[in-house]
Amino acid sequence: MRTPEPVVLTGGGVTLEPLALAHVPDLLVAGADADVWRWLPAAPPRSLVEMTSLVEQAVADPARLAWAVVVDGRAVGSTSYLDVDPELGGLEVGWTWYSPAHWRTSVNPACKHLLLGHAFDDLGAGRVLLKTDALNARSRSAIGRLGAQYDGTLRHHRLRPDGTVRDTAYFSLLAAEWPQIRAGLDERLGPQKTR
Repeated sequence: MRTPEPVVLTGGGVTLEPLALAHVPDLLVAGADADVWRWLPAAPPRSLVEMTSLVEQAVADPARLAWAVVVDGRAVGSTSYLDVDPELGGLEVGWTWYSPAHWRTSVNPACKHLLLGHAFDDLGAGRVLLKTDALNARSRSAIGRLGAQYDGTLRHHRLRPDGTVRDTAYFSLLAAEWPQIRAGLDERLGPQKTR
């Protein structure tokens, strides 16, 4: 598998742009609802300074390739590749969040179409991991709609920002499963998909 590098990905009404400080003002607006951050390992950023810090951390992390999710010219969230293992041919899609106005819309399937297509078709990945807090029913449902396989739950896995302990549900997709998953995403996205 090739190591992912910053690249712009476009399709399904969404553009994934390498995350940059220019996205901070839009992301502060997109992430204003505390529900966005409920299941993420960070406290809600409440100022430009706090969102700038969050973006700087994401961009500086050598184990992460972060994108801004852009719809109609505005950043409405973010997503990332994490835990890239070129030797094994695996990576994780995670740290994904969107403004609540884009929940249960075509934004998430379009983003996953772009990210999975890039991972499997362009980079040659053999496996993509997705994980979420075991209590995050909305995220688990979205992952299930993708067709990802539930691999299990890692109990007592990490601390949440509020200090409680989280169990983490793991899901994966394999390269051999990608054609069927892509067909399902194509159907969901209809004529707006471009990949």
